[in-house]
Amino acid sequence: MVPDISTGGRTYGLLAYLYGPGRRDEHTDPHLVASWLPELAPDPGRDPDATLKQLTDRLDLPVLALPKDRWPTRHVWHCPVRTAPGDRHLTDAEWAQVARRIIHATGIAEEGDSQACRWIAVRHAEDHIHLVATLVREDGRRPRRHQDGIRAQAECRRIEGEFGLQVLNPGDRSAAQRPTSAERSKAERTGRSEPSRETLRASVRQALAGTANEEEFFRRLREAGLRVERRLAPSGDTLGYKVALPGDRNRDGEPIWFSGSKLAPDLSLPKLRQRLAAGPLDDISGADQDHPRPARTRRTAAPLVEGAAVTLTADDDEDAAAQLVGMGELLDALAQTSPVSTRGELNQAARAFERATRSHIRAERSDNRAIRSAARGILRAGDALGRGEDGGATAMLLSTLVLAAIAAVHWHSARGHAQQAAAARQAAQHLRAAYRSSSASPLGAMREQGRRLTPSTRRRHADALSSALPSRADQVLADPGWDALAATLDEVERAGYETTALLQGVIGQRELESVDNVTDVLVWRLRRRAQLPATASSARHRPGTQAVSVRQGAAEHTDAAGRAVAGANRRRRR
Repeated sequence: MVPDISTGGRTYGLLAYLYGPGRRDEHTDPHLVASWLPELAPDPGRDPDATLKQLTDRLDLPVLALPKDRWPTRHVWHCPVRTAPGDRHLTDAEWAQVARRIIHATGIAEEGDSQACRWIAVRHAEDHIHLVATLVREDGRRPRRHQDGIRAQAECRRIEGEFGLQVLNPGDRSAAQRPTSAERSKAERTGRSEPSRETLRASVRQALAGTANEEEFFRRLREAGLRVERRLAPSGDTLGYKVALPGDRNRDGEPIWFSGSKLAPDLSLPKLRQRLAAGPLDDISGADQDHPRPARTRRTAAPLVEGAAVTLTADDDEDAAAQLVGMGELLDALAQTSPVSTRGELNQAARAFERATRSHIRAERSDNRAIRSAARGILRAGDALGRGEDGGATAMLLSTLVLAAIAAVHWHSARGHAQQAAAARQAAQHLRAAYRSSSASPLGAMREQGRRLTPSTRRRHADALSSALPSRADQVLADPGWDALAATLDEVERAGYETTALLQGVIGQRELESVDNVTDVLVWRLRRRAQLPATASSARHRPGTQAVSVRQGAAEHTDAAGRAVAGANRRRRR
């Protein structure tokens, strides 16, 4: 059950909409289900002699009784209350109970207060009502409605439990402000897929991803096609900023501006400066002779994401919060540079995960420069082709991001962050879909290569797997992806590694209980740990390559996940 409070200045205009046909003739049987005093509230939906003007005058009487210079500019309080999709339809009597409880909880008209504000509840659909109140009490005073939105939400959670409805996740006041009903209606009228507020929030986040300094951030906003205006002090220093979409104007023809803080709590200029103040970002976008730059930056990012996931299982909440912010920037960067085949899912993943980056656990003193540098590198390297090494490296990174998103779900759930956990869970679903799309080609090539191995070679690799992972070996060997894992183990062996030792290393890297497909995860961990290409390779290792001993392999190939945990421990000791 979702309440959505707003204020306005035209009682008659709002009532005309509520009792009218709706914008698409969706309103059916408009009528009152409750009011401040039924005998004083004429109902144009039930009484043929009642008019909207009469109802308006009754509601506005306390305002009209004041001297004109004391009339409030926005005296109309409006709160639609909607049940969740799939909930049963409430009766008029039940909606009347809901209306009275919310009106009481918000301070508009507390039970037993004869001098409270006048209000009505209009129903014109099966799944919601509209509460309308006049923000002047009978005694001429204004109601005490401090934090009325929070109190309405809390009362709705109680009503859901008592009425047998879906109990939605409680908020913690760290969420971004939702578009108003007027903003949503405007988006529909103008043919936009979403309100301007949501488009701007996503654009500002994308401009922030991997940004090294404030000037670069503002430059990226302008390059994204946004209107940008800074608020300057007499000294010339920037005090704040606001953005607008080109062509998005109000009735007076002026741009509709949104400040960063109105888009999301962490997009205000002071919060952005805190994020950028951690220090300079490294440039990891350079190319070498063997790999194109997009693939290289994705390969570089994968162990850093693994390290962030490990941090989420440790006990340093501040460091974990910082890594979540970094993961959000990385997802924004990846969404902007991925192939068309995965870009839609990654955009949805990034938008969902941004909610998981905000909580009341602050990360001001923690260092996430490494993962933010990875985001910067991905952006500077540009679009990936989505095939060959680029596609394999993208699949490798997405496989790791799925696990990191699952770790974020567990971290938030353990701390009672219901909305953030739900957002991370939704992001994981989109990441899984993107991974399935990007991994199909590289894993298919590996499976084909694995099927060409001799029976004796396949048995040797199966024995190595059984030694390293005895509890799950039968499951992996029966998985269709075993051929791809066998091909990878063969490449590991030809590159000079001892396969059982390297398998044990990647298995011990992090638990496998939460993964969707153990075989796929082992493939990508092995290829990253052994520094193999992210695509199948039939090239033999060069003559003279020496086998890496178990002890040497463990020492030389400790990945970034372990280093991240060690770094977190050092920061805690300091």
